[in-house]
Amino acid sequence: MNINPFDIFKNAQKFQEQMGHFQEKLLHITATGSAGGGMVEIDLNGRMELRAVRISPEALNPPDVEMLQDLIAAAFTNALEKIKDAINREMGSLTGGLGIPGLPGLAGLSGMGPA
Repeated sequence: MNINPFDIFKNAQKFQEQMGHFQEKLLHITATGSAGGGMVEIDLNGRMELRAVRISPEALNPPDVEMLQDLIAAAFTNALEKIKDAINREMGSLTGGLGIPGLPGLAGLSGMGPA
């Protein structure tokens, strides 16, 4: 087998460029998680940044702090799962479905979520 080191370097540079574009795409990938039949909704972007929280008045009547905390946690977990799926789909299109471990932007995705 004859491997040309220049081809490897060229491919690595191309992949690095694609990863830079992917990091930018993360800002535009969004997901909304919900809980309690939509009483609480949370929006996340692909960088796992919280973009919005919406709480319906029904979630506050009567006020139940523990229930509201549970709904927020459940909505966040739901949004996190959706955003991880969206990122993995996007990454799959970038890598041709190779599933290369340790790629930037995917480190720890499988272990993310509330403890």
